[in-house]
Amino acid sequence: MELAAINGQKVAYEDTGGPGPVVVLAHGFLFDRSMFAPQVSALREGCRVVTWDERGFGDTVFDGQPFTCWDLAHDCLGLLDHLGVDRAVVGGMSMGGFAALRAALLAPERVGALVLISTQAGAEDPDVVPEMEAGFADWAVNGLSREVAEVAGDLLLGDRNLTRTWVPRWTARDWRSILAPARAFLEREDLTGRLGEIDAPALVVHGTADLAVRMERAQELADGLPGCRGVVAVPEGSHAANLSHPGAVNDALTAFLDTLPR
Repeated sequence: MELAAINGQKVAYEDTGGPGPVVVLAHGFLFDRSMFAPQVSALREGCRVVTWDERGFGDTVFDGQPFTCWDLAHDCLGLLDHLGVDRAVVGGMSMGGFAALRAALLAPERVGALVLISTQAGAEDPDVVPEMEAGFADWAVNGLSREVAEVAGDLLLGDRNLTRTWVPRWTARDWRSILAPARAFLEREDLTGRLGEIDAPALVVHGTADLAVRMERAQELADGLPGCRGVVAVPEGSHAANLSHPGAVNDALTAFLDTLPR
């Protein structure tokens, strides 16, 4: 793990190195860069894979100030600057996908292709925002109980073995700084109307058993991206399909990357 001074933060990242095409991956809300271990293992022989921790998560040293998903996109582009990379395949899972889409809008010349896992272009459902805000406010004061962490694991992972791995990490974490990333997550705007501006080749991968983002949202995302050939559905895949069904996600990734010019 290394730290890069980017936009007032110290962004934690890992870089496999190597001469292959650069693939940069951003994790989902509550997770960290380690969630891409199965993808790093599958891709590292042919690609240079970079994974990084977003503000408020993992090992990134975060200043605690409010930010937006656009700021995460700037962090991603700043990481490319730090690494001396002009152009990369930029991707993410869930919230990481929000950042990847915005990076493609901010700097299309630097995003050679998009990898979008379990994510969407839309805003958060306003009906659930108040309850989620109240929950995150409680976490900031009282921490994350094992009971709530297990519910989150069931929702996001859909696999008891994976839940047993992540719950101790979640309950041990200091969540006093959760409100800023939660606000970025909950207050993001709808980008559906801007998807046509993104002409990069795009892969949209989505689990059929995703309880957090409905499959129709993935379909809307794929339909709106001119460079996407449709949703790659992962049968029984959870929200974190790259963890619950890594083989299917890795197959989709490698097949997509093989279509790109070297």
